[in-house]
Amino acid sequence: MRPTTAPLILTAAALVATAGLTACGGGSGSDPDTVKVAYNRSTDNKIRFKDNHLAAVKKQFEKANPGKKVKLLPIQAQDNDYATKVQQMMRSPKTAPDLVYEDTFRINADIKAGYLRPLDDYLAKWKSWDQFVDTAKTAAKAEDGKTYGVPDGTDTRGLWFNKDIFAKAGLPADWAPKNWDDILEAARAVKKKVPGVTPLNVYTGKAPGETSVMQGFEMLLYGTGAAGDEPLYNPKTKKWVTGGKGFRDSLAFLKTVYGEKLGPDISDALDPNVGTTVFSEWLPEGKLAIALDGSWLGQNWLKTGGKPWPEWSKTLGQAPMPTQHGQAPGKVSMSGGWTLAISAKSKKPDLAWKFIEQFQTKENAVRWDIINAQIAVRKDVAQDPEYLSSMPGIRFFTGLVKYTHYRPALPVYPQVSSAIGEAMEAATAGDSSPGGAAKAYDEQLKSVTDGAVGG
Repeated sequence: MRPTTAPLILTAAALVATAGLTACGGGSGSDPDTVKVAYNRSTDNKIRFKDNHLAAVKKQFEKANPGKKVKLLPIQAQDNDYATKVQQMMRSPKTAPDLVYEDTFRINADIKAGYLRPLDDYLAKWKSWDQFVDTAKTAAKAEDGKTYGVPDGTDTRGLWFNKDIFAKAGLPADWAPKNWDDILEAARAVKKKVPGVTPLNVYTGKAPGETSVMQGFEMLLYGTGAAGDEPLYNPKTKKWVTGGKGFRDSLAFLKTVYGEKLGPDISDALDPNVGTTVFSEWLPEGKLAIALDGSWLGQNWLKTGGKPWPEWSKTLGQAPMPTQHGQAPGKVSMSGGWTLAISAKSKKPDLAWKFIEQFQTKENAVRWDIINAQIAVRKDVAQDPEYLSSMPGIRFFTGLVKYTHYRPALPVYPQVSSAIGEAMEAATAGDSSPGGAAKAYDEQLKSVTDGAVGG
């Protein structure tokens, strides 16, 4: 997942204590001409691009709708605490915002709790909805088939590799692995010919959390079956899928990486901050040959990033993550992202929807994806020259959207994710075989899903 800096961390208890500050002035119904927008403000006080962008959209909206106002409600907290705060606000009409930024990772929990309003009536009349790619449209769709949020962009994942290290290992600068074996063979070549360099990083274990699960395990798992397979959750049967062959094969790949010492030392791999170490040390310092990681890494190496690295666009190449055996569609990616959603207790849903339309003009969508290093989910944005020239590699990672998958955005997913993390750690750092770790996962899966599992 995208790394977050945290000089200011608000605990859930602290958020409760400060609820009155964020929701001051009453809830969405207190002023019929003001739309209130709750959003997550970065915990890094130097980062305010979201605040500035929303302020610009607010100005546009108020000019286009005379007499109407926008009140921005920033919540400065890490993701978990932000979600807690927003849920508290949406419980009461007195504090509920009209619009709220919702992570696709959590949106179904708020849908199930009755906090959000379906948008299908608005979407049916909105011409811009046709510009959104199908995979993005499903990101905020609930089990009831209705859509509850409009995505503002996404991210994708693939393989980053160091061309200088590859040259020393006799590997091509246009490397494009066709299957998992190709990745392992490249890593083995680096280990043999370039001592002192970690050949391959694939996140694993419990401590890195969703970074391990989504960017490591699920990038493998979603490439094990045929095109269209859903290896974690079956939406037709509404059951979670037990740890079958694809699950075991994914664990076996990880066991090979760490068993052959193709990956980092296991103590480093299990560090909760390993994601930060990858982009701030291992890649820019030439200590890592191949990284299975996210589209946003380049943002850290710009002049405005946390680790300026002018040479990165020439030193690093990108390649799609292949499916296990190269079977169709041949490539795989995972995506996350955020949406704008309307609170169920909003007394001004029509006005709130107008703000979404303003936020999602083509010009605003282009500008937002550029300043936030997002991958476009709109076809017209993905073809825009300014967007396509905004950062090296943007064309590559945008091209992966057609191959991407979203995690099951269901309330129980965080517990399922935790169980996957334990299985990964057991297979890579413990004595468990992939099969044994998969069986242990099945038992946990039955527990956290109340037995809603299938083969």
